[in-house]
Formats: sequence, C-alpha cells, structure tokens
Amino acid sequence: MLEKMKDEIELLSRHIEVAKAVADHEPIGIMKLAELLDLPSHRIRYSLHVLEQLGYIRASPEGAVATPQTDELFQHLNGDLDELIRLLAAMKRY
Repeated sequence: MLEKMKDEIELLSRHIEVAKAVADHEPIGIMKLAELLDLPSHRIRYSLHVLEQLGYIRASPEGAVATPQTDELFQHLNGDLDELIRLLAAMKRY
C-alpha cells in the first residue's frame, strides 16, 4: 500500500518539476524540457499531458506555456505540502 503512495509522490514531484520548468522557460518544447530536466521525452510528454488536463499549462505553437493557475499552485505549494507532512506525521503513532 505504501509503495503505491511513494510512486504517486514521485510522479507528483516530477509533474511539479516540469510545471516549474515550463513557468521559468516558457514557451518550451518537449525536447528542450527533456534536456533541461535530464528526463526521457516520454516522461516529459506524460507530465505535460497531465498538467494540461489539470489546467496548469497550455500548448502553444512555440511550446508549452504556464497558465495563471500555475502561479497559484506555486503560491500555495509549501503550505499544501506542510499539511500533507502533518497528516503523514500523525500516522507515525500507529
């Protein structure tokens, strides 16, 4: 059960890393992102698809660009992660 959760956290971390790179380097294409993040292009492509479906990025003729929702994500990210950490820490008593 926890292995699945760990895999999901690692995937989320990659999605956040890709979103940050898009926001910092927009517009940017898959190959440039793969080079920048040292990740295979198929993983970048999947993360971009997920981020687009969630509204954090959009495709443009020049490459991926961030949306205003991306700014909101990063404004609240540390607080949201702190809340998750608190929930996980509370589970340690078991």
